[in-house]
Amino acid sequence: MAFGLVAQQLVRLGILSTSDHASVVSINLFVALLCGCIVIGHLLEESRWINESITALVIGVCTGVVILLTTKGKSSHIFVFSEDLFFIYLLPPIIFNAGFQVKKKQFFRNFMTIMLFGAVGTLISFFIISLGAIALFRKMDIGSLDIGDFLAIGAIFSATDSVCTLQVLNQDETPLLYSLVFGEGVVNDATSVVLFNAIQNFDLVHIDAIIILKFVGNFGYLFLSSTLLGAFGGLLSAYIIKKLYIGRHSTDREVALMILMAYLSYMLAELLNLSGILTVFFCGIVMSHYTWHNVTESSRVTTKHAFATLSFIAEIFLFLYVGMDALDIEKWRFVSDSPGKSLRVSSILLGLVLVGRAAFVFPLSFLSNLTKKSTDERIIFKQQVTIWWAGLMRGAVSIALAYNQFTRSGHTQLRGNAFLITSTITVVLFSTVVFGLMTKPLIRFLLPHSAKHLSSMSSEPSTPKSLLSPFLENEQGSEVEVGGEFASRPSSLRMLLSKPTHTVHDYWRKFDNAFMRPVFGGRGFVPFFPGSPTEQSAHNWQ
Repeated sequence: MAFGLVAQQLVRLGILSTSDHASVVSINLFVALLCGCIVIGHLLEESRWINESITALVIGVCTGVVILLTTKGKSSHIFVFSEDLFFIYLLPPIIFNAGFQVKKKQFFRNFMTIMLFGAVGTLISFFIISLGAIALFRKMDIGSLDIGDFLAIGAIFSATDSVCTLQVLNQDETPLLYSLVFGEGVVNDATSVVLFNAIQNFDLVHIDAIIILKFVGNFGYLFLSSTLLGAFGGLLSAYIIKKLYIGRHSTDREVALMILMAYLSYMLAELLNLSGILTVFFCGIVMSHYTWHNVTESSRVTTKHAFATLSFIAEIFLFLYVGMDALDIEKWRFVSDSPGKSLRVSSILLGLVLVGRAAFVFPLSFLSNLTKKSTDERIIFKQQVTIWWAGLMRGAVSIALAYNQFTRSGHTQLRGNAFLITSTITVVLFSTVVFGLMTKPLIRFLLPHSAKHLSSMSSEPSTPKSLLSPFLENEQGSEVEVGGEFASRPSSLRMLLSKPTHTVHDYWRKFDNAFMRPVFGGRGFVPFFPGSPTEQSAHNWQ
């Protein structure tokens, strides 16, 4: 019955054929492949080279070869790619879990640097890739492409995939590097999608100053509105659970309400043509700060692992599909008469990715270091190289945006579109497998002592010397020390950039403790009902 309902939904989305039997067979096969990816990934856990993403890609490619042989070259995948499947069902749990699991102190301690890399850096990369594509592809005669297509290429290949690097880095051992790579990756994906949507909403045939201003204004509106909507969704869930205290009757309702409220915020953003990625990410952050502390202890354990499990399955699903789709005959048929040109297009795109990434990582790292008082707090060159490398891989977001721009219901009929789709697949496969295989050895070579160094740097109790104090900290003593540290600062660019950040954080902590937590709950403000053993233990745990 469950398989039948799923099959009907997938048929409606155009993912599966209308044959019920074929649908059930396809679902069974794909679920079996997912199980295989998990088992093989576990067996290769200690490998120096392989990670889960590469495992899923390789299994996907091998499965595609088998399907290609059994169907006599007609198809290489189980079902056709659907943007709805990706953006509505697979992406939300991945992004929400990223916000829900993030260590907020590290994230907001490096918030300005993360926003520099994730927002400003993505814009720089977008312009470099777009201008490079316009200059080079127009000379190659790859098909009919307009200005909107070239700008879409910039947005598509500005979307990074840091999964391989994050699987190597340890959040506890290298907190600075992990928070920068992780935070930039999420903000980068959101910025790329917002850019892509903004491009589709404007007539870019005749670009003038007014169009550019409207484009920038629309970009800023989407960014801010999406963030506020996500925060509102998280706060609403916290207020409802705190006031009604659903857990005293049913922990299942608490968990269900958190999941549905998070998904509702994402879908509401999509309905309002906002960025669902930003919305659900900040909804996850707010829920982990307020809502998670309002539920019972059993609900805390359940939600943490439930969100992580859904995200894990969605990521494996995506890489598995990309591997199978890499051999799709329909797309390669259009470029089969000129394989050399297809290879040149892929090489150019890969080169633009490399240049666009380097063009902002190193200059923006220099600017970020100007705000650091101590040399130990600066991003050293080897760390900059690691950050640059972490963003070279392209993944599911790039694939989904490319399909959205250059296909119709997963199919391609235009020569230029086929070139760009196949080149996108090539870049994703090459960057994920080749760069992914080299990630762990490269990090061990560049940062052999980074774990010990960064761990001691992040855990020192003397963090008042840090220019960016923890954003969500309860201890008032640290605020006094930090405040004292800022009593004497040199009048320089460092002071101009750093002092406002400290002031915002300082006022936020006071505002959070005085107004937000009493209303919405959170650590130290959980509801307590006498006579409830579960809540008694949860209250003591706090």
